[in-house]
Parts: sequence; C-alpha cells; structure tokens
Amino acid sequence: MYVGVDCGTQSTKVVIMSADSLSILGTSAVAHSLVQADNGRREQQPAQWVSAFEQALAEALDAAGVSGKQIKGMGVSGQQHGMVALDAVGQPVYPAKLWCDTESAAENAELLAQLGGPEGALDKLGVVLQTGYTASKIAWLRRHHRAAYDRIRTILLPHDYLNFYLTGERVTEAGDASGTGYFDTRSRQWSERVFALIAPELDSAKVLPRLIDAHQPAGYVLPDIADRLGLPRDVVVSSGGGDNMMAAIGTGAISAGITTVSLGTSGTLFGYSDQPVITRDGLAANFCSSSGGWLPLVCTMNVTSATTQIRTMLGLSLSEFNQAAATAEPGAGGITCLPFFNGERVPALPNATASFDGMSSFNASPSNVVRAVMEGATFGLRYGLDALLPAEQEAPQHIRLVGGGAKSALWRQMVSDVMNCELVCPQSPEAAALGAALQAQWCRGRLAGATVSLEALCRDAVRLDESTRSRPHAEHSARYRELYQRYLKVLRQRYPDVP
Repeated sequence: MYVGVDCGTQSTKVVIMSADSLSILGTSAVAHSLVQADNGRREQQPAQWVSAFEQALAEALDAAGVSGKQIKGMGVSGQQHGMVALDAVGQPVYPAKLWCDTESAAENAELLAQLGGPEGALDKLGVVLQTGYTASKIAWLRRHHRAAYDRIRTILLPHDYLNFYLTGERVTEAGDASGTGYFDTRSRQWSERVFALIAPELDSAKVLPRLIDAHQPAGYVLPDIADRLGLPRDVVVSSGGGDNMMAAIGTGAISAGITTVSLGTSGTLFGYSDQPVITRDGLAANFCSSSGGWLPLVCTMNVTSATTQIRTMLGLSLSEFNQAAATAEPGAGGITCLPFFNGERVPALPNATASFDGMSSFNASPSNVVRAVMEGATFGLRYGLDALLPAEQEAPQHIRLVGGGAKSALWRQMVSDVMNCELVCPQSPEAAALGAALQAQWCRGRLAGATVSLEALCRDAVRLDESTRSRPHAEHSARYRELYQRYLKVLRQRYPDVP
C-alpha cells in the first residue's frame, strides 16, 4: 500500500493506493484555517498541516480497511510558493505565507527591478518573478519582521516541511523549487546570486534545502513518527513536489500531448515538455516537473475562490448556485466579471480588485451575476491558455480537467466551449494525492531495482470518467469567442498596461 498526501490551501487530503490494482481504497480530508487581511495577507500555521495530515491518515486507513503496517511508501504534494522559515531547532520563525499572499507586492516589484525587469529575470532564472513566489515573502519578512528573519536557519516550501516532519531531512526537488524565485529552472540549480539579492545576510548553502532528483527518496519516516502513526519503520518518503507537479503525474500529463486544466481555488494549465520553455512575456512559467523534464505552466488566482465568494455573498447553496448559472444565457445578460478578488497573477495584477461591468437595473439578477463570475474565471483561464500557446504552437486537442469546479457539468461544458476543445475528467478527483502515491511507488521500486517506469504506472492508474467527457458546441464556441473579446476589452480598459 502507498500513501498520497496533498497539503493544499483549504485542507490536507490523504489517499491510500493499492500497489497491485493502483486503485484508491480510502480517502480523507481535514480542513485548515486561513489568516487573511485586506492588505493581501494569506497565512497558515505549519503545525495545522501536521495535525491535519495525522488525522486524515488515520481516517483514510480506516476507510480503506487496511493497517498502517501495510504501508510501503508515501509521497507528499503541497501548495507551491509558500515560505516556511525555520529556526535552529526546526520551529517556524513566522507563520507560513502562502502562494495567494500578495502582501509582498512592493518587495516583488523591487526585486524584479533589481534583476533587470522581466527580461532580466528570464535571463537569470528562466521565469519572471511573481508576487506569489517565495522570494518576495523572504524580502518582506526581512523588512517588516527583522527579528524573525535573523533567526532563520532553513527555508522550506510547504511540501518540504511535511517531508522534514516525516524524515528529519531538509531536501527539495526541481519541480517545487521552480516557483521560489531563486532557482534557475534551466540548469535546475539554486541561483546563489539571486538569493543574495533577496537575503544578503543568509548563506544559501546553509539555509536552502538540498536538491534531489524526482526519483530519489527524501528519506524514511522517523522511528518515533512511524510508531505514533502505526507505520512500519522502513516507509520510504519520495521527493514529492508542488501540487501542480503532482497533479501532472496524477492526470498522466508527464509526456507530450496532454494538457491538464485545474478548476481549483486557483486555476492552472500545464503540459509536459522535454526541454525548457521560455515565452517572451514570461506569463507561462518555465517550471520543472516532478517526474523529470519540464512543466510549462500558467496559474490564475481566482477560480473557485471567486465563485465561492459570490455564492456566499448571495446566500446560495452549491446546487442553487449551479441552477442559477444554468438559467442564464452565455454572456450573462451583458455583464462581464473580472473576478480578481485575490489580485491576479496572469495577467500580473497583484493589486487588482474584482468588478462587474455592464450591470444595470435590467440585468442585475442573481442568475446573471453567478453566470458572469463563472465566465470571468473561465475567460481568465483562456487568457492563460493564450499565454501558454506559443510554447505548444497549437491549441490542445485534449484536456484533462480536475479540481472542485470540474464536478459541475455546466462548468465542464463552459470550459470546453471557451477553449473549443474536448475534455474529460479522471476518475480520481484527487489528482495531486494520487500523483504523490504513484511517485512513492516509483521511488520505492527504483530503490529495489525494479524497472517499471512512472509512465507505465500512470497509464495503468489514471482512469478516465467517460460520463464527464465534454465536446464543444459549435454555436456556443462561436458565441464565447465574441464574449472573450468583450472580456479582453473590459480588462484592458480597466488595466491599460495589460497586453
């Protein structure tokens, strides 16, 4: 048996996977709380992740009807970009600042200028610094909480922190490291020069985790942790990776030809490449994968976070929200929503706010409002696809759709129509956790001298739910091409610097 862990923004999920059938036998999820403020602050206590993991593991084992003593390996997926700064005894010096934290927008702008703007960042790192990345969070801590900054002895990412808790090892791999803002995604090494700009008092050789390859283990579960969790003392912990990298494994997007789109709290689009992919504007991030190779990726900040915001404001249940959206026509009666409740990354608008354009006394109905926010989030993903297209040279022919929003048949069809592409959902809704479990089996197999490839594991494990397959409707696709142009017009009128 193998364990897959996905430590996300809203919860930590755990799946138990059979090594023989590669099927999920049991799952559980335990929620996190979030510290947030109007200035863009989004923080969590890392101790919450540990307690949530321990509870979810026990529940998942119980749901699967298996003993913890049957577990052979474990893989951890985590929300990317978070700053987990530890002191000399491994305790956080400050709460973890998350991927969606935009409090460090000023520091990011300063760092980007020091690097020579977007072109300079691409030249030095292969990516353009974004406010969500780890780099500006460290600079922010240095400026605003110097006493805490001076206590730093280790800087980890969220998935690295759970690996550290499990194994005592301070390691990371190229996929998750790609989103720090001080990692060269082409050479797959830390950029000591860039890190020195961010944190001149800190020695990168000492505070940054050791880099390992995707197939290498982070370590083995510590004896006291194994005993407390009811696990054997030889459970291997794989390298793990960022949630998008693990979702790529969990959807089979580890070879050319498959594009994965996630309708989660944020939205992502990514596909595999066997070489670095640098786009001129840098909006498509040249990230490494957690399976070897690269994973050119676009991330938008507002998807189910935006729809949840409106649904809660209107006092609607999820089913009522979907019913209301279904009663509105494409175009939401003339309302265009820019759903930038959390700022935006693509396009790079960290201080943006949400807005509804074209609203009047004739179209201001709940059904039009909820349809508009769904369409706005989807158009944001389409904007991201356009940023990714130069890397792929042509529109994707096949999308694998994941995330909470993918449960909505209406939203699936909307994505298919807006992207003008066929799509289907994998059977397992927990793509990142499944990917982590598959990586763990791959890792342990390599340690034992097995020749099975990760690609072969994915072919057998990633099963598609044919009931979710959606094909674009010609009439609706044509209508959405017009509506997307309306969205772009509103976007550029409100934010003239957007290309």
